[in-house]
Amino acid sequence: MNTPVLHICLVSDTFAPHINGVACTLSNLSEGLRLRGHHVRVVRPRQPGEQASSHNPGVRLWRDWPLPGYTGLQRGGVSLQMLARHWRRQRPDVIYIATQGPLGLNALRTARRLGIAVVSGLHTHVAHPSGQYGMGVMARLLSLYLRWFHRRAVLTLVPSLSQQRWLERRGFERLGHLACGVDAQLFTPARRSQALRERWGLGHDDIAVLHVGRLAPEKNLGLLQGCFEALQRALPQRNVRLILVGDGPLRGMLQLIPGAVLCGVQRGEELAEHYASSDLFLFPSLTETFGNVVLEAMASGLAVVAYDQATAAQHIGHGHNGALAMPGDAAAFIDAACWLLQDSETLRRVRLNARQHASHQGWTKIIDQFEAHLLSASLSAHQRQATSMQPVPPL
Repeated sequence: MNTPVLHICLVSDTFAPHINGVACTLSNLSEGLRLRGHHVRVVRPRQPGEQASSHNPGVRLWRDWPLPGYTGLQRGGVSLQMLARHWRRQRPDVIYIATQGPLGLNALRTARRLGIAVVSGLHTHVAHPSGQYGMGVMARLLSLYLRWFHRRAVLTLVPSLSQQRWLERRGFERLGHLACGVDAQLFTPARRSQALRERWGLGHDDIAVLHVGRLAPEKNLGLLQGCFEALQRALPQRNVRLILVGDGPLRGMLQLIPGAVLCGVQRGEELAEHYASSDLFLFPSLTETFGNVVLEAMASGLAVVAYDQATAAQHIGHGHNGALAMPGDAAAFIDAACWLLQDSETLRRVRLNARQHASHQGWTKIIDQFEAHLLSASLSAHQRQATSMQPVPPL
């Protein structure tokens, strides 16, 4: 039986060409759905320098206010009336809301008013409501709001099984798992470039320790620096360099680290070349949900050191295709990195296993799952509408 063609609207504060896990995932999902014949539109904020109208699919909203600490990124704001007019003209079969901010809230309220099915995505790291009193209160309020928000969706998709279990224990309902994928033809060890390594000041037997991501406090980059310095002490006979791909408010501090090479933001084949030309990938974040960079590094044949949570916990078997530490245990994280580099045969085996695993994590299966979730939500909404329109039989 042929799959029905859907009119789908994605609502998000971030989308390509932004560089982050949510934007990357939504871009791959939307492109995959279009290739299958579905009509996909995107509602997102209009960013600085963009025109109010564009030839790209979707709706570019008027700029609202900047997100603190995220230069060039705006949080969307649009009235219920604007969204209602737009969706009455081009009514979607289903709406996927990937933000719980003002844009997402208005999209949710409008969709419910118009009777359009909503699938939501919870891509936010929900903090545990403990610790200092003020932060505990804020975390509790955020958790209550998110639970209220997502209960109004047909289904809420989360990027890791561990996050799904954590949320279920805290009263979140109708949760589904939608992992991220990786393009193993783009991210491959075959892109290793000795010329690039030489620009970093490295020879064949030297070590490039890589980190890819936003250079911001929430990424736990203090541990990144501490781990790199420990590797230098543990391998005094080797030339070890810290390669940083990305940009953010901590760039000025990180460029002062002796042996660090800051490469700025990289995209596409250039990014893939940076991965493949490195040897070890450090992922010290405790707040990631998607963690796309973990799979990109593994597909590029890198040994990854990460905390045992979220995406890393799903894809890394400790000692087999990477190394894991208990969340928050900085000493164990550093020990894992040192262990990987102490024996060249161990490192070679782990890198081969990482590539083999990631090569089976393509986007096709992920898009299959996403398409099925959207079809189910749309069908349920149509059935409810048909039932409500049936005449009441006489007594």
